[in-house]
Amino acid sequence: MSIRGVRGATVARENEAEAILSATRELLSAMMEANPGLLPADIASVFFTVTDDLTAVHPALGARQLGWTEVPLMCAREIPVPGSLARCIRVLVHWNTDLPQSEIRHVYLGEAAILRPDWTPLKSDA
Repeated sequence: MSIRGVRGATVARENEAEAILSATRELLSAMMEANPGLLPADIASVFFTVTDDLTAVHPALGARQLGWTEVPLMCAREIPVPGSLARCIRVLVHWNTDLPQSEIRHVYLGEAAILRPDWTPLKSDA
């Protein structure tokens, strides 16, 4: 079995605890939906980063609220690059899985889709 990295990012509406937690829960839920075998029991660890403008709560609490209580979680600040996306929550999940890297699905929601357009599905113009 290998450890695979699963990336994701989203943007919180504002610097308030519930906005950050809601965005985090939505992101992690979308990552589990995109990777159906992704279960907390198979996660080695999770690393979150937030931009300097998000200080109300640690996004790791959102993971715990989803039941990820035995998963090692860590939060840090993102490098403050001028002009970077505001209110951004990024995550790197270290997943123990037999899937090849080519089958891992990374999730970038909302405004965060600009960070990795190559990993974001195109939406139809319909």
